[in-house]
Amino acid sequence: MTTTTFPQPQDAAQVPRFAGLSTFMRLPMVGPDRLDTVDIGLIGLPWDAGTTNRAGARHGPREVRNQSALMRKVHHVSRIAPYDLARVADLGDVALPPMDLMLGLDLIEAFYRRVHAAGVRPLSVGGDHLVTLPVFRGIARSGAVGMVHFDAHSDTNDSYFGGQRYTHGTPFRRAVEEGLLDPKRTVQIGVRGSVYDPADLDFAKAVGIRVVQMEEVAARSNEDLLAEARSIVGDAPTYISFDVDCLDPCYAPGTGTPEIGGMTTLQAQHLVRGLQGLNLVGADVVEVSPPFDVGGVTSLVGATMTFELLCLLADAHGQRGRLTPAGSAA
Repeated sequence: MTTTTFPQPQDAAQVPRFAGLSTFMRLPMVGPDRLDTVDIGLIGLPWDAGTTNRAGARHGPREVRNQSALMRKVHHVSRIAPYDLARVADLGDVALPPMDLMLGLDLIEAFYRRVHAAGVRPLSVGGDHLVTLPVFRGIARSGAVGMVHFDAHSDTNDSYFGGQRYTHGTPFRRAVEEGLLDPKRTVQIGVRGSVYDPADLDFAKAVGIRVVQMEEVAARSNEDLLAEARSIVGDAPTYISFDVDCLDPCYAPGTGTPEIGGMTTLQAQHLVRGLQGLNLVGADVVEVSPPFDVGGVTSLVGATMTFELLCLLADAHGQRGRLTPAGSAA
């Protein structure tokens, strides 16, 4: 670790993990008027207005904050010390109405436009997966991003319930249609489970999204899969979205749409770590639903994967510098 004056997590040897204010990684809380002092912002999105079945992901950010007290300062494998590479802070939650879906989309977009204009890489904790759409609206208006997407579901359906076009099953179809997500630079890993219709994945495949179903993940080595994913997204601006339901529900029971036959936590960690070096402009962890959790295990998964992603974003900042409003390295 280097000597730095960057913000550091509260020392658990001085203040026990169960004491003090709960923030992501026990970092300082920074308001939106001080974005110039932040390189990577951890942001809570306590919202599940896009959920189609089991609600509860609105409580995800709070419980992930609690479990993130267990995270330490240095990654045990990569040796990345994120708080020495970048100024990292908790930017708080976006204040969102639980019942007004369209207003919630607008409020998230406005918040992320401000974050992006300040050159901050956002690392978000949801919230259901619909939150990624307004995040893209905030950070990708100047150019479509690529994406590595870990999920049991493609989230490229068109509509639900007779015409509802904004749910956690539709964000990436909308993002492609709005020119925010480059489908030919998008790979989805871990997709599985029964579908509503044989044509459910037709849109994703027709526009060029690489859908890697879980059976293929199981049949290939991590190294082989990572090589393909890295070749797909290339060196252009890329986003990582991690839905905890990519994991088998024995590892992440607290989620809205569990699907058996998923990844182990270790496999997911290895895959995420293998994305180090990409031109990352942001990331998120979504669909942690504490009301369905058992012993806080899913929230701990959320906190751990958030730390894994934080290390990648800090490395990207260290290698490429602060973002410009256009989404490229300064």
